[in-house]
Amino acid sequence: MCSSSATPPPVAWSSQRTRPRGIDHGLFQIIAVGTPPDEDGSADLRYVLAVARTIASHMNRYSIVITKSTVPVGTADKVRAEIVSTLKARNASVEFDVVSNPEFLKEGAAIEDFMKPDRVVVGTDNPRTQELMRALYEPFTRQHDRLIVMDIRSSELTKYAANAMLATKISFMNELANIAERVGADIEKVRVGIGSDPRIGYSFIYPGVGYGGSCFPKDVQALERSAREVGYHADILAAVEAVNNRQKQVLVTKLRRHFGLKLKGATIALWGLAFKPNTDDMRAAPSRTIIELLSKDGVKIQAYDPVASDEAHLRRQARHQAVRQCL
Repeated sequence: MCSSSATPPPVAWSSQRTRPRGIDHGLFQIIAVGTPPDEDGSADLRYVLAVARTIASHMNRYSIVITKSTVPVGTADKVRAEIVSTLKARNASVEFDVVSNPEFLKEGAAIEDFMKPDRVVVGTDNPRTQELMRALYEPFTRQHDRLIVMDIRSSELTKYAANAMLATKISFMNELANIAERVGADIEKVRVGIGSDPRIGYSFIYPGVGYGGSCFPKDVQALERSAREVGYHADILAAVEAVNNRQKQVLVTKLRRHFGLKLKGATIALWGLAFKPNTDDMRAAPSRTIIELLSKDGVKIQAYDPVASDEAHLRRQARHQAVRQCL
């Protein structure tokens, strides 16, 4: 995006050596690192907190520290505590505010979503910070004021809630598809029938082989884990994940039922490898489960994806390398 412009953009890339200059440059310090799932399904915050420590290590004037990463409720408190602790170790007194500003960018359409957001959620407890954030986003919300201001914890929960709701719609529709198949109904006609209700809508009600990617699986698990940590059993979230894991095997089950013993040695074409179109992201993609199960059944697979084929080759090479290392 930066290199396509005829004139150089006002962007300066900082390295570890020039990190202090980068932190001193901006009023807004945005934390936008990954929060991969831990072994227990919770969000791993080590990278978020590491960036918070780095900012505090070089911060010399008032800054607004923004958590853009998808994080569980209470992370802003941890970021604030990390900054306070680091400043104390430096024997420095610097004013700062921590803001929650989750991103809602769709993979494959991130730039368009950033330039024309349908909403900008800001979590802050400081009226001054609210106005500064409004000024920051004013170029992107000029035609319509899409800024939604709330408290920090509500903002943190909003991101998880949005992804969990969309994942729930997908799993629910897949449940309906499995029921429709057994009772002789046409799920496509059912989809049109319920989608015409404006309270439901047509988005995310297409039955398929389950959801994948870097967001829905991770965020549903993290939210369910967060609920358990406060003594609440989120049964719907657990069911959403269980249905999705089962749905990834439905296609293989149907192939086994149809071909029986003839499945072994058969060649099957797999069209589409990424978890969604227009991306090469194969993280938790249903195709990976399908390929693994069919490979165990002795099936030869011819796979193609217009965007993710290179990524698939890299994953295949890494897998074979790992096998060779084990041997």
